[in-house]
Amino acid sequence: MNINIPQLLAQGEGISIEFKRAQEKLPDTLFETICAFLNRNGGVVLLGVSDDKKVQGVNPEAVDRLIKELTSLSNNPQKLCPSFLLQATKVEYKKRTLIHVFVPASSQLHKCKGKVFDRSADGDFELKTDEQIKNLYLRKNALYSENTIYPYLFETDFAPGIVERTRRLIKINRPDHPWNELTDKEFFVASGLYRRDPTTGSEGFTLAALLLFGKDEMIQSAIPYYKIDALLRRVDLDRYDDRENIRCNLIEAYDKLMAFIVKHLPDKFYLEGDQRISLRDKIFREIIANMLIHREYMNAYPSSLIIYNDRVEAKNANKPRMYGQLFPDSFEPFPKNPHLAQIFTQIGRSEELGTGLRNVYKYSKEYSGSDDIQFLEEDIFVTRIPLTPNVPLNVPLNVPLNVPLNERQKKIIQLLVSENSTISEITLEELANKLEVSLKTVKRDMEDLRINNLIERVGSRKTGYWKIRKDR
Repeated sequence: MNINIPQLLAQGEGISIEFKRAQEKLPDTLFETICAFLNRNGGVVLLGVSDDKKVQGVNPEAVDRLIKELTSLSNNPQKLCPSFLLQATKVEYKKRTLIHVFVPASSQLHKCKGKVFDRSADGDFELKTDEQIKNLYLRKNALYSENTIYPYLFETDFAPGIVERTRRLIKINRPDHPWNELTDKEFFVASGLYRRDPTTGSEGFTLAALLLFGKDEMIQSAIPYYKIDALLRRVDLDRYDDRENIRCNLIEAYDKLMAFIVKHLPDKFYLEGDQRISLRDKIFREIIANMLIHREYMNAYPSSLIIYNDRVEAKNANKPRMYGQLFPDSFEPFPKNPHLAQIFTQIGRSEELGTGLRNVYKYSKEYSGSDDIQFLEEDIFVTRIPLTPNVPLNVPLNVPLNVPLNERQKKIIQLLVSENSTISEITLEELANKLEVSLKTVKRDMEDLRINNLIERVGSRKTGYWKIRKDR
């Protein structure tokens, strides 16, 4: 995570930034501030800095203990109710050690030791009247649809094994996670997926739980317009060359969308230091996670992920906090569905809020040669990621890319490449049907590919097959 300490110090304390001394122990008022940030718009607590911006630091020998203590207390309903798991980061600045605590806005109302705190530019303040607390509840319920309670939604309505799988992913990603020791019921409550609304008395699993774990038919029953379209539009721009219509829960939807990306987009050899990383995964895991966890699910507008020749475009319904282009150095991260975001972060499928957008900007130019990236915050959130144009998709590395190919020929090469081999038994008639062209056209394209030494025929005309040449 990129933490800009000079920028935080220059901004000073305000509605979303708080400095606190913490040389040997956590400040007594720390969780009052955390509670206030959760109840308002989120913010950053910087431990080791005084109110007048003097960097005093935290005792380096105490840092790990304090971070562990903060994580434990954030999961303790006696301290923070409902609990909200937080992660702190150790930061070195001018030979001093600081602790950076990012607190997202929460979709629930939180209490610290039984008291409700809110945030203003002047700091934390306690809400003491029933009217103040009721107004905060109403604001939260109007802003966050993920908290919608379904009293007649039960664990039997969840996809078989999906909760166990999710909890296993959390344990793999964070073996010391405090949720690992909880029962399933305790896990649902701690993660905000099961709640009681004190204004109505309604109690049960939430929309967030349904979206994360629900069976397909249960999700469609509650949200009949829910779907995600993954489309490939390289040859047929009016319809599609390939399509995945996704109506399952978000855990499985993430897997299907990533599989669609892997199927249709190439990866690129890239070293970060001395370690090879997948640029494709770095970029598109963030795009897909953002699609899923920041969508406004009460809006009937369907989500879509479309791969074109020169770009990937994602769209989803949104509740904008601002309008226009988002840039990594100037936007303030704000979760549209905090509980969905928290689960995806804990299972390792998304970065801490705000980091994902920065990663996309960081790696996109290396991937495509262009940094013409768009994150447009509107009523429909639009993301556009550039691609290197006119490059065949998922062709073997030994196929020369300087041979001029038309869009059909690129599609033919893609269809000839099976998942684990350069060999395919697809017939010319099947190619013609898939491309929606005549057999004569396919034969002409195949002959051009053969002349350019991109493909070769193995065996006889009746019993043989076409394959990509390995010597190219």
